[in-house]
Amino acid sequence: MTDDTSIEPEELRDLLSTDGCGSIVSFVGLTRGSDGANEVHSLEFDAWGEKLPSVLESIAQQAITKFGVSSVVIAHRTGIVLPGETIVCIHVGSKHRREGFEGCSWIIDELKGQAPLWKKETRSDGVHWKGGIG
Repeated sequence: MTDDTSIEPEELRDLLSTDGCGSIVSFVGLTRGSDGANEVHSLEFDAWGEKLPSVLESIAQQAITKFGVSSVVIAHRTGIVLPGETIVCIHVGSKHRREGFEGCSWIIDELKGQAPLWKKETRSDGVHWKGGIG
């Protein structure tokens, strides 16, 4: 799931199938207000819109297979994200917490390596493109 509007982690959690689950592990990534000594005014995410949903779905399916988790919900913002706002949200439903934590950690690492996303930081020292997010 991708979205140019805000992400509501609790609403996304309601999409998670929890039948047989004893654990929900969540990761919510936020825009920080600073990067080192520089104030961050905003982040802007651009994506290969036609490809991003299928990449996120593939990562979710791989996590289900690899870690034996029951269900996964992933959402990543595109567009401008201000400090304190949610960038990415991952929920993992699993029978036990260990595979949930391992799966969730693996998902965010894979998302950063595979997702066709590009990030522009607008900071007090200028504008910086961060390549290689996906």
